[in-house]
Amino acid sequence: MTTAREIMREISPHLADLSADVLFGDVWERPGLSKRDRSLITVATLVALYRTGQLPGHIGRALDNGVTKEEIGELITHMAFYSGWPTAAQAARIAKEVFDAR
Repeated sequence: MTTAREIMREISPHLADLSADVLFGDVWERPGLSKRDRSLITVATLVALYRTGQLPGHIGRALDNGVTKEEIGELITHMAFYSGWPTAAQAARIAKEVFDAR
């Protein structure tokens, strides 16, 4: 199975380099916020913007960074009031798929 990173590298190598070096190599490593906090912010933003393609990977990353399944559920509930029921309902479905796959 081809990963999103491999696809990006094939189609847009420079974007893949920027993602690896700047986004994940610098921004995610800055000391101002913990990786856990960055994960919460990122998942909330992806839910609000209905970026369902990126959501599974970042929910998984959030779990790896110490966010609990219960906290992700609360995040999704909270976002329903700010980004709408459809975005939250879709995020809940995606979260269940990520949780079930672990």
